[in-house]
Amino acid sequence: MAEIYYDKDADLETLKGKTVAVMGYGSQGHAHALNLKDSGLDVIVGLYEGSSSWAKAETDGLKVATVEEAAKAADVVMILVPDTIQRDIYYRSIAQHLESNQMLMFAHGFNIHYSQIVPPQNVDVTMIAPKGPGHLVRRTYAEGGGTPALLAVEQDISEQAKEKALAYAKALGATRAGVLETTFKEETETDLFGEQTILCGGLSSLIKTSYETLVAAGYQPEVAYFECVHELKLIIDLIYQGGLSYMRYSVSDTAEWGDYQTGPKVVTNDTRNAMETALASIQDGTFAKNWILENQAGRPSFNALRQKDFEHPVEEIGKNLRSMMPFVEPKERGRDY
Repeated sequence: MAEIYYDKDADLETLKGKTVAVMGYGSQGHAHALNLKDSGLDVIVGLYEGSSSWAKAETDGLKVATVEEAAKAADVVMILVPDTIQRDIYYRSIAQHLESNQMLMFAHGFNIHYSQIVPPQNVDVTMIAPKGPGHLVRRTYAEGGGTPALLAVEQDISEQAKEKALAYAKALGATRAGVLETTFKEETETDLFGEQTILCGGLSSLIKTSYETLVAAGYQPEVAYFECVHELKLIIDLIYQGGLSYMRYSVSDTAEWGDYQTGPKVVTNDTRNAMETALASIQDGTFAKNWILENQAGRPSFNALRQKDFEHPVEEIGKNLRSMMPFVEPKERGRDY
């Protein structure tokens, strides 16, 4: 059984008197900084000069400095900027300020696992990776709950790296829900696999294909949207609460029978083989190499694919229908993202 840590296993005193620098103030950055501050830790937010987040962080009651200044002042440095710019920011503004026994932290293992960042041998290197977006990390903490997280220790120079990382997780609220111990390798590879095969890639393709199948057969686009997109939340919420069995208990017997009969015909052995191929590409570094090169080239394929999917009919019909349902708090790319 994997080791899972809760509040009783972590001590905030481990980080009391230490300064934690949170680099970035986006989705994860704002949640980490505010939760740590509310837990009584000394937090400073590191941003580039002229950042549009600077005033927001100050308004939220946080100390703000440049990344270089924050790195100099910190005992713990948590890097929460996007994966694609972490390497540049680290070597330009953080690496030269790291001192012996400081702790360098990440919320995703990509840059460490694929050697885009190679820390010095005299600092602790750990990860606390919440299993949820930043707004959820913040909201559940404020409500008295927490978001589960993963813990990994890559380097333990101080011989207290795990204890310090657990204290960080407790301040974040993660130990209220449970913190599972893993490795940078396991977190990175499983995270990428999940994103590509079910959470984003697989789900997006299922949505588009099922919608297109109904519309091509002559059904109304609005009906297709409700069946293939809108109702997904209802099903996911049931699975979230009680697993597949609770979802099947909650739906009709007809739906459950259709689940057993048709699911394996849609997700076939060919799908499993494609998943295994995707996992191999993640494990051998091919996916990471291609993604790094894509960014270095200015993201031509990424931007084209993003725009193509943005213009898919399911997006247009969905935007129209969501506009009539203000209670779902509709958000559209370019305005609320």
